[in-house]
Amino acid sequence: MDKDSIESTFFFIDAKFSTNIRLYLEQLKIIYYFCGIILNKDNVMKLRLLFGTLMLTAMTANAQVATINENFDGFTAGSTTFPQNGWTAVIAPNPLPFPPAPLMIVTTGTDKAVQAYSGNNTSVPSYLIAPQIVAPTGNKTLTFVAAKATGSNGNGTLEVGLASSPTDMTTFVSLGAPISLTGETYQNVSVSVPASSSTYIVFKFTPTVAHTALQIDNVVYNTTTTLAVSDAAKSKEEIKFAVNAENTALQFVAKKDPKNVQIYSAGSQKVAEGKLKGQSFDISALQTGVYYIIIETAEGSVVKSKFIKK
Repeated sequence: MDKDSIESTFFFIDAKFSTNIRLYLEQLKIIYYFCGIILNKDNVMKLRLLFGTLMLTAMTANAQVATINENFDGFTAGSTTFPQNGWTAVIAPNPLPFPPAPLMIVTTGTDKAVQAYSGNNTSVPSYLIAPQIVAPTGNKTLTFVAAKATGSNGNGTLEVGLASSPTDMTTFVSLGAPISLTGETYQNVSVSVPASSSTYIVFKFTPTVAHTALQIDNVVYNTTTTLAVSDAAKSKEEIKFAVNAENTALQFVAKKDPKNVQIYSAGSQKVAEGKLKGQSFDISALQTGVYYIIIETAEGSVVKSKFIKK
């Protein structure tokens, strides 16, 4: 069949060829029907919209943010509104067969906050998980305000940490000592976030009695941590390091190997010291936790930082 014949058959719309086109479309409908799809404009559009939504959901789910600046005012208020805006919650179980159960609440009003209410629970923590961040390199600080909520039955603690999973809190590694929340006046909190392969910032709320309510607001994660003036003035070479995927070594990137590396525990005890071996420093013997590192550069300056061993 030549080109003119094809065009005549499928594109000239007279009575004879319209019938041919209809038969052709009916055959296509049968084929698509057996594939589980009925060929019509509405369904095709629905499929396209569904595919686009799935693609967008997948991309959103895998998105990592470099910074966080959240005052929760744009959140939907209520006690059953998580997850929302990338934030999720892992809530403690109810120890009794009757309410109230623990809740993660977005407060009402113009100045909203997130409140962890313990319900019948007296000691098991609940967790608020921030949106997934780009793996921290040790150059950012987390700041927020926290307090015991007005009318809370008791006091509690708030602990900030990093986790590798937003649902498995056994991966939670604390970034410091728990913060006691005993008053209803907000206290300002600032936490340096060390280099880590974990990509979820987690707030751990622990009650001391039933019906404890603890809350946070104005969470900011951004670049504010810098070297001390004396260190910055002396250091002319850039040194970067990160914990490897196996959590067995610190991998360094520097023009020249440091003269010496010292590692201290959170309790200020020296737990390791030495030199690099092939741009790597062994930490396989260290226990899980937060560590401070002091690096003496090749030119004699001192760089201080932190990291998490998981």
